[in-house]
Amino acid sequence: MFFNKNRRLKAHVCYNHLILLESIIVNKTCIVIPVYNNPETIEDVVYAALKTKSTVIVVDDGSEPSVMLNIDEDASLYLLKHTPNKGKGEAILTGGKKAKELGFNSFFVVDGDGQHYPHEIENFVGKDLEQCIVIGCRKFGENVPGSSKFGRKFSNFWIWTETGLHLDDTQSGFRSYPVSVLDLPLEMRRYDFEIEILVRHVWGGGCIEEVEIEVYYPKPEERVSHFDALTDNVRLSKLHSRLFFKNMLRLIGIK
Repeated sequence: MFFNKNRRLKAHVCYNHLILLESIIVNKTCIVIPVYNNPETIEDVVYAALKTKSTVIVVDDGSEPSVMLNIDEDASLYLLKHTPNKGKGEAILTGGKKAKELGFNSFFVVDGDGQHYPHEIENFVGKDLEQCIVIGCRKFGENVPGSSKFGRKFSNFWIWTETGLHLDDTQSGFRSYPVSVLDLPLEMRRYDFEIEILVRHVWGGGCIEEVEIEVYYPKPEERVSHFDALTDNVRLSKLHSRLFFKNMLRLIGIK
């Protein structure tokens, strides 16, 4: 009899724990999906995001043609549009502002190219989503391009010099942001945005955590990337140089 009661008690506790976890993820945050010219993947990503029972905010950053979602009307789905293209950073800010307007304290960002699995927001349970930026650290397999692996290590190194933090994946687009990041003095609006926001968040006293996630890398001929190897790397190099010297000034008391 005692065994049965104890088992029922454990089951009840586990059930309540699952309800609590669902409340943490579903009721307090939402998923922002910035998208630019990803017509082959965006609907699947949005559908997968909706299956998590989260509010989903899609920000079409000037796609040509515009994003048209062939998904049944859903009260949890919002489609916002930029005309013309303003950059991924601006799209994330637009989605974040909408999340705040809807009453959320934090929001996930999942790329629209199909590389991320929205259901893995469950991996973020237990993290301080309302205070910290939480990065989904991608598990790189053999099919990941060498340039991506090098780029991640290069970025991690510079973030360390600018913040003192040893992070494993500062280039991942799967993240959770507290809405407080909307108040940061951010200047960048394209791919460099995702670097600047980490640094300025830390400089403002914020925390960064990481969780492990899976990542899907399609065959080279199927990949769609809007990262310009020359232009965007020049932007990133300029940004890292500027942030590095600003950090040196901060460390000696000059702001």
